[in-house]
Amino acid sequence: MLKTIEGVVVSTTPFSENSKIINILTKDGIISVMSKGSKKVNSPLRIISNKLTYGEYTIYYNKDKLSTLKEGSVINEFKHIHSELSLISYFTYITELSSQVMKENTFEEIYNLYIKTILKIENGFNPIVMMNILEIKLLDYLGVTLSLNGCAKCGSDKDIITIDPDAGGYLCKNCYTNEVIYDEKVRKMLRMYYLVDIDSIKELKITDYVIDAINHFMTVYYDRYTGIYTHSKKFLNEKY
Repeated sequence: MLKTIEGVVVSTTPFSENSKIINILTKDGIISVMSKGSKKVNSPLRIISNKLTYGEYTIYYNKDKLSTLKEGSVINEFKHIHSELSLISYFTYITELSSQVMKENTFEEIYNLYIKTILKIENGFNPIVMMNILEIKLLDYLGVTLSLNGCAKCGSDKDIITIDPDAGGYLCKNCYTNEVIYDEKVRKMLRMYYLVDIDSIKELKITDYVIDAINHFMTVYYDRYTGIYTHSKKFLNEKY
């Protein structure tokens, strides 16, 4: 049957001389689609079948099997993102991360968070901040949510002095031993990342120190507790 889907091409695999299989991240999960003849220069499916293309796809849908692409159109060309290698790198990582989370949780909410994040980066918002906002929100779906309402060890909301990746959240002075101290600005902003509605973000006024501290914390936490590894995040850590 014919079905129209919206999504982003997360990966492609060559198939025969002129065709390829494209995997599209959608609100229903990742759908594999045969794009016949799309490797030909004059194919109407060529552009819409490229990796990291955000489009609307009309397919001959075959549940649990390979579907076939009939036609498609680009929703957003992401001209700003594709103009800078660093932004493409963030786009790639965010796409890989969302794809891995979607493999275990086919929730429309994950897809919506992903698209909103990419659109904010396309509109010029700091890619590190937007990446970290998405990362902390996805922890809910990975089952390793941070404790940001009180001490992760005793539950007290008094005398919070740091946040610790090993503890999984805030630490109060009574439970503190020798953990790294993340100051109040970092702790408050990290909690704001978790609570903020991405659509409501109009501007970002965050110091580089706070941005770097949160990004370091999130990197450590993901490495220790999520089981997710991507080559694109390793590249980001090395290059940016």
